[in-house]
Amino acid sequence: MATWTRTLTRPDGQGFRFDPGSFAMELLVSGGPGELRVFEELHAPDDLAAWLADSRLTATAPFTAADVRVTEAELHAVKELRDAFWGVARALAHGDDLPPVGVDALNAATAETPRPVVDPVTRALTWAKPITGTQVLGAAARDAVELVARGGVRECSASNCGLLFVDTSRSGNRRWCSMERCGNRHKVRAHRARHETEPADAQ
Repeated sequence: MATWTRTLTRPDGQGFRFDPGSFAMELLVSGGPGELRVFEELHAPDDLAAWLADSRLTATAPFTAADVRVTEAELHAVKELRDAFWGVARALAHGDDLPPVGVDALNAATAETPRPVVDPVTRALTWAKPITGTQVLGAAARDAVELVARGGVRECSASNCGLLFVDTSRSGNRRWCSMERCGNRHKVRAHRARHETEPADAQ
């Protein structure tokens, strides 16, 4: 399955690539409720337009931020859906009961999505313009309810990382948000642990 990565920035300023695995999961890394508010990226409608133009939707057909129209009310609705999905996604990852209020919010937002259209001459696929905030809401909600139905949501195995992703690997055993970040840290710790025990093992 094709991947779609975003570059996230660590507290030390270093970036790493992260593939959340789906559009709804991608939306989660734009911010969230409670302690996640410090990661908020969607402060204004234009922020959502810019975020969307760098999202997985462009893998289906290219578009720019200028092709997106978002109102303040639509931005608020998208962020409310994102925050509700955080609770649902965490429950999925941990094997807990799903919060009914969160699932209801997802189900209620699935009505409208971006419309793919094809040029009759070039046969090129594109999106009907403008793409609205309500369509973004619907696209995220539909993807989220499909994830609830089929599962596969995981949480990074690192004890100090709360990133969630859909495991789309062929083996179905993805453990880390990114090998550049938590996967590499685990390898370094394991190497050091083996090195520290070598003298004792040799005696």
